[in-house]
Amino acid sequence: MSGGVDSAVAAARAVDAGHEVFGVHLALSRMPGTLRTGSRGCCTIEDSMDAQRAANLIGIPYYVWDFSERFKLDVVDDFIAEYSAGRTPNPCLRCNEKIKFAALMEKALDLGFDAVATGHYANIEYDANGNRELHRAADWAKDQSYVLGVLTAEQLAHSMFPLGATPSKAEVRAEAAERGFSVASKPDSHDICFIPDGDTRGWLAERVGAEQGDILDRTGEKLGTHEGAAAFTVGQRKGLSIGYPADDGKPRFVLEVRPKSNEVVVGPREALDLKEVAGSRFSWAGLPPSGFESSGVNTPMECMIQIRAHSDPVPALLSQQDGELSAVPHEPLRGVAPGQSCVIYVGTRVLGQFTIDRTVSAHPEPAVPASAL
Repeated sequence: MSGGVDSAVAAARAVDAGHEVFGVHLALSRMPGTLRTGSRGCCTIEDSMDAQRAANLIGIPYYVWDFSERFKLDVVDDFIAEYSAGRTPNPCLRCNEKIKFAALMEKALDLGFDAVATGHYANIEYDANGNRELHRAADWAKDQSYVLGVLTAEQLAHSMFPLGATPSKAEVRAEAAERGFSVASKPDSHDICFIPDGDTRGWLAERVGAEQGDILDRTGEKLGTHEGAAAFTVGQRKGLSIGYPADDGKPRFVLEVRPKSNEVVVGPREALDLKEVAGSRFSWAGLPPSGFESSGVNTPMECMIQIRAHSDPVPALLSQQDGELSAVPHEPLRGVAPGQSCVIYVGTRVLGQFTIDRTVSAHPEPAVPASAL
């Protein structure tokens, strides 16, 4: 129970369904002030109090479990390491993978519980043979299957999502109000919970270090300097501070971050287009699709891929070779950074995901400068 409206209603629905339910709030930091508070936070002291009030109204036991050490190691330190390597991680997805459906689930199963129920908007369905599958929620606007794409078949076997079939978030809020929950109108949490003021660049500079380096164009020409490569991410436009426009007057965007040389490469918007994304760190949300059971070469299959939590899925051709999954979109993807997760769908079903660690540009060669024509 995070202290929000979704998990409160999910817990109440689990009780209504006849389950024996215990409310658990996760303590993710031992240092006050290190998690975001108010409408932009989650898992803070005030959230714990909101969760306890909801549990009391529902009439279920309530506990706070300390996962602060695991959270630091598996989420915060991972976030720092990924940025240090020039990648752009998704900490909420990592929290689901390492904390809520790993550390929390392991403890729950050890204590004799059957499943972990959360307020995520997603559905679990069954195939003809009774195997569990992860599917999108009924309300696509609130669908959270993307951040659950890391779940394995074993984890799905012990997961419940009571809100998955709900037509809208408004209905959940209305139900919460009817039940007398004080969180009925509480705003959704946003941004990164462990960066209190939302200043990701400043937060990273304190932990990774900020050393001045070069900003280059695609030909290697120096355009300016920056105060630390780790603060930049592919697709970024603001904050370059080069001081003069490109020859064609168009905006520049970050195309590549090179942490080893402390360089940032910038270029035109169209240079962000990618014709392929691939990664060797992948998992299947249930049974793998036919032909993908082994790590050998397989017949490519049509699918949909989603590379951000709130982006639209796009059609692509998925293949596997030498322990790597590769997705070739029908139309180029734009502004995708290594470290992001590519979640794979067929219809509403989540097949699995991979962390992007290799990309292929749709426009690999720099444009000829206008002055050379």
